Amino acid sequence: MHLMVIDGNSLVNRAFYGVRPLTAADGTPTNAVYGFLNMLFKLREDFSPDEICVCFDLKAKTFRHKAYEGYKAQRKPMPEELAAQMPLVKAALDGLGICRMEVEGFEADDVIGTLSHAAELAGFDEVVMVTPDKDFAQLVTPTVKMYRQGRGKTPDVLMGVKEVCEKYDVSNCRQVIDLLGLWGDAIDNIPGIPGVGEKTAKKLIAQFGSVEEMVRRVDEIKNDRLREKVRENAEQALFSKMLATIRLDAPIAFDEQALVREEPDYEGLRAIFDELEFRQLARRIFTDLSVKDPRKAIEWNAAGGQQKMERRRPAGKMGIGEKGGQNGLPTLF
Repeated sequence: MHLMVIDGNSLVNRAFYGVRPLTAADGTPTNAVYGFLNMLFKLREDFSPDEICVCFDLKAKTFRHKAYEGYKAQRKPMPEELAAQMPLVKAALDGLGICRMEVEGFEADDVIGTLSHAAELAGFDEVVMVTPDKDFAQLVTPTVKMYRQGRGKTPDVLMGVKEVCEKYDVSNCRQVIDLLGLWGDAIDNIPGIPGVGEKTAKKLIAQFGSVEEMVRRVDEIKNDRLREKVRENAEQALFSKMLATIRLDAPIAFDEQALVREEPDYEGLRAIFDELEFRQLARRIFTDLSVKDPRKAIEWNAAGGQQKMERRRPAGKMGIGEKGGQNGLPTLF
């Protein structure tokens, strides 16, 4: 079994800022929904996972916010135009029958970490986490990989254990947490040790292996100024490591059946795409994604809700993930 776990908030943000502003006739902003769905289908085509789960943050404060008031305090509120599209994204996922998860008191990071870890323990062949966040490198194992989508001239990267260890100069992926505990994380406002950057953090972890061991053997640090910095900020480094640690025990019950894609709600999807005026996207969604020849495609008339098959696939051939849908339409995923 191959599972893809997607950082929903990151993908929606990427879509919102990467796609030009779009609105429906009634003024509803739609660019984030449009971009998110296009990226979702591209991921499906590129990886062909057996199952997909999209994880989201909730508005409620998490255990990290309660432990540290400054956690992510510098972040600006979500733009209204983006916030208005979040329910539409989730409605589209529900219509497609794709699993989504969110847990109050925990970030999507923790849900992804818990789900990925549980899937590995359950014997899944591969788990791919889709996220741009470097924090997720701590979760990479021989089974769990991290996929970072490129931007501009930056290529897409699929990171396994070898790639993570080479990029961060660590001997095992869990040491990424120790690095973040030392150099901090400006995006999440995790303090780390003042004046210790990535280069110094890598040297310290190479020498001691962990933040805890560094604190215990602080007298072995030869540089006088660095030794005093570590000594003075030892508790802050340990606290920062805690904040940077993605939890593997979020309160979710791992259920393989819950990950199985449900039959899409075709009527619900039609209503959504008609309302948002996603005519081109609707044609793509109501087309067998495994069919590359456009002459074999199912055409979708967004206004009238009519569909027709120009050419049939050869008898006995099923599309990727296809189980046979209702109303003569193929299963979308």
